[in-house]
Amino acid sequence: MLLTRKGDAGSRAQNRFSSSLADTLSRALPTMDRRGFLKRSGIGVGAGIAASQLGLIQKAKAAVGAKDAGSKIEVRRTVCTHCSVGCAVDAVVENGVWVRQEPVFDSPINLGAHCAKGAALREHGHGEYRLKYPMKLVNGKYQRISWDQALTEISAKLLDIKKVSGPDSAFFVGSSKHNNEQAALLRKFVSFYGTNNTDHQARICHSTTVAGVSNTWGYGAMTNSYNDMQNSKAAMYIGSNAAEAHPVSMLHMLHAKENGCKMIVVDPRYTRTAAKSDQYVRIRSGSDIPYLYGMLYHIFKNGWEDKQYINDRVYGMEKVKEEVMKWTPEKVEEACGVPEAEVFRAAETMAKNRPSTVVWCMGQTQHSIGNAIVRASCLLQLALGNVGKSGGGTNIFRGHDNVQGATDVGPNPDSLPGYYGLATGAWKHWCNVWGVDYEWVKKQYPSQAMMEKSGTTVSRWIDAVLEKSELIDQENSVKAMVFWGHSPNSQTRGLEMKKAFDKLDLLVVIDPYPSATAAMAAMTTEGQELNAKRQVYLLPAATQFETSGSVTASNRSIQWREKVIEPLFESRTDHMIMYQLAEKLGFGKELVAKLKLVPGKGGMMEPEPESMLQEINRGTWTIGYTGQSPDRLKSHMRNMHLFDVKTLKCKGGKDAITGYDMTGDYFGLPWPCYGTPELKHPGTPNLYDTSKHVMDGGGNFRANFGVEREGVSLLAEDGSHSLGADITTGYPEFDHVLLKKLGWWSDLTEAEQKAAEGKNWKTDMSGGIQRVVLKVHGCYPFGNAKARAVVWNFPDPVPLHREPLFGTRPDLVAKYPTHDDKKSFWRLPTLYKSVQQKNIETKMYEKFPIILTSGRLVEYEGGGEETRSNPWLAELQQENFVEINPKAASDRGIRDGEFVIVSTPTGARIKVKAMVTPRVDAGTAFIPFHFSGWWQGKDMKEFYPEGAMPIVRGEAVNTATTYGYDSVTMMQETKTTICNIEKFTA
Repeated sequence: MLLTRKGDAGSRAQNRFSSSLADTLSRALPTMDRRGFLKRSGIGVGAGIAASQLGLIQKAKAAVGAKDAGSKIEVRRTVCTHCSVGCAVDAVVENGVWVRQEPVFDSPINLGAHCAKGAALREHGHGEYRLKYPMKLVNGKYQRISWDQALTEISAKLLDIKKVSGPDSAFFVGSSKHNNEQAALLRKFVSFYGTNNTDHQARICHSTTVAGVSNTWGYGAMTNSYNDMQNSKAAMYIGSNAAEAHPVSMLHMLHAKENGCKMIVVDPRYTRTAAKSDQYVRIRSGSDIPYLYGMLYHIFKNGWEDKQYINDRVYGMEKVKEEVMKWTPEKVEEACGVPEAEVFRAAETMAKNRPSTVVWCMGQTQHSIGNAIVRASCLLQLALGNVGKSGGGTNIFRGHDNVQGATDVGPNPDSLPGYYGLATGAWKHWCNVWGVDYEWVKKQYPSQAMMEKSGTTVSRWIDAVLEKSELIDQENSVKAMVFWGHSPNSQTRGLEMKKAFDKLDLLVVIDPYPSATAAMAAMTTEGQELNAKRQVYLLPAATQFETSGSVTASNRSIQWREKVIEPLFESRTDHMIMYQLAEKLGFGKELVAKLKLVPGKGGMMEPEPESMLQEINRGTWTIGYTGQSPDRLKSHMRNMHLFDVKTLKCKGGKDAITGYDMTGDYFGLPWPCYGTPELKHPGTPNLYDTSKHVMDGGGNFRANFGVEREGVSLLAEDGSHSLGADITTGYPEFDHVLLKKLGWWSDLTEAEQKAAEGKNWKTDMSGGIQRVVLKVHGCYPFGNAKARAVVWNFPDPVPLHREPLFGTRPDLVAKYPTHDDKKSFWRLPTLYKSVQQKNIETKMYEKFPIILTSGRLVEYEGGGEETRSNPWLAELQQENFVEINPKAASDRGIRDGEFVIVSTPTGARIKVKAMVTPRVDAGTAFIPFHFSGWWQGKDMKEFYPEGAMPIVRGEAVNTATTYGYDSVTMMQETKTTICNIEKFTA
């Protein structure tokens, strides 16, 4: 079932997995027939799934104009709300009802393709299993209440908690499903509430990427694009199962293979992606650095590194080489299990087939050394001279549809939008953008020190609630949680999370599908200590199909979604809810000071999405979110056919509606798109590419780390500059002082001079500095420096391998121990060595001898609430399961398809089906992370709100996962923990 995929309609090509493996899989998870599935899920039989569409027919008849002889049919262009590829979809709407859909064949990103999730998108909008109206938990059951009652009671409780315990006693979890406008508005919202305790899903999927990559060469994002991979001669996927996690991205890789690209897949599991590879390398989970250093060992030993590139554009590679050469083939094989011949083959393939690219996902990031693993991949590409090259770079596939955009402009605990940080200057810049008084905002916080102090992360909200107040670096522990589009089953330490839910004074869940959070909050467990004063509310948010706004794909292209349908049931758009809640909390006027208000559902006012994007444009100079005006983005969406599918460049043409000439633009104006929209910067398809002029999307590495380190220049060498730049040496960031020294100040208009006085390229809201630097002199506003192979401000300046906190190799822990414990880190004490040593002393590796890892399925997305509530997808995967190797299964008397118990050091015991398969080795097990709804063997269906229970429920792997966090970002360590698997006996 899981490995069977229909062949291409044109070629009828079939996947050629071994028949024995396919038979094993089909026995493990037998597929119900349609009638049986419908009967089990409660949808109904007889007419089949079509019966579930009767409601849509009734809605269509009730729609305005349906009683007339003619029907009003419109086609509205949107973007898939699942993964980050950015597939465009044309929704056909008849009398206000979304009746069918087509993939956009002109889209340069999805090329007319859908995956299973994208093909079932309409059901997400019209889904019958959504939360339909506000609800409140009363005596263990959810009861329907009015919006006014909900907002009044929630705001009153928040204000009371704020008054008694301070604003930091509330935590606002945002969403990577919010569009850019909503994400930015939420960051503003929590700022006006007076706390930096806010975060979103990026913390637990790619925060280590953002930190590691941005601290290496400037920006924390995918350097190239899916499309550009068609120009690669070799590609190495490491910790990425793109065929299931980002299915449509594989189209571009398959086109690359047709052009001769060599494909390497490095993963503890043999995945669908591995099935397409030229070389599959199985490594032990968490041993990425030994493997990557093993490759670099052969690259340096054979002189395959790009010496000129390293000299001109890289700082500190000689220190990296010293560490790399310690990793002899014997040590590499000991640590990661890969023989020298395989490592050599991969290194030779990448070195002799340039440009070559590296792809990674959460297989690399979700470790206690995730930042170091990420930087090791960066070092490989710097050594080979692949960064800033078409067909090269680091293609980092993000998770949710707008996790890139939400990271860029949304609710991060350590920064205001655009990675400006939290320093006084950053606050004053954004207060100016927002049109509010800086001193007023400062008064909302307990102190200026707390205003400029990073908040707690979503990965640690459990500890922010449960930890003693005196051990938390804020006035009080967290007492109120607002889950604004976030699945708790996507986070580790589920047993402790349940305790944290029970201890809260207030829990607010705002989501179209609030299932897992709602059920966990209502569930009663043995020994439960419930806070009797706790209040729990569920608010129905609209989906992204019920509003408009922009969304940023993994490759940094931004697309504009049209509103497909009006908000269904009693749902309201997220930005309407933010505004209404802000009014109740006393800062509604400030929240929309510079925004246009328009009538929304029921005539109620809400901020206009276009106005919100224009506010982002006015302020986000750092990463170039300034050039993508709503009009430019809408023109791109209407004219996808004009963009080249390899380069993303517009081949020429004007928008028929606005007359805007898109010639030279790159599709979606991938950030950075510098200057004002009037400057017409085309966007940047490949970061740091010196072969192009900056006004054609070219660039160089960012001068973000000073100009000198220990007497050594950090600026690029002479002659290493973007094409056509007036300055051919390295140079620092631009500000008013440098412009005057260069004699460029006079290139500014009088108005620009007035606005730019005392400012730099990031805070000059006139855009004058960027205009002069870019267009007049062909330079990059952020300077021209070398990439950092040594990141001196990180715990390990040169990446070091360290064993996970929970592992099965005590011999390697002795050689590669973890970090020391930290007393105050992101406001909380964080344990490393004490946990690891305790596990060794108690011989946890004997009790739990199997490495447990997790990942995605093609049928489901994220925490799975919306996709498991979709009958078309729920039918495809009806049970959660654990992949276990035949030898490990045989040793335990486990047969294919039987229920088993997976236990971990947390004390959790989860019940899943056994899939006996050689996809994992005898020391590894795999469980998908999309499931929830069971709790250690018990179905939680009685605790769900009425009408909002997903069709498919199962154990959440994160009920059982263990403690462990990245040493820089607090990324959770989900890809490497330990477990035991035993046969289930009733």
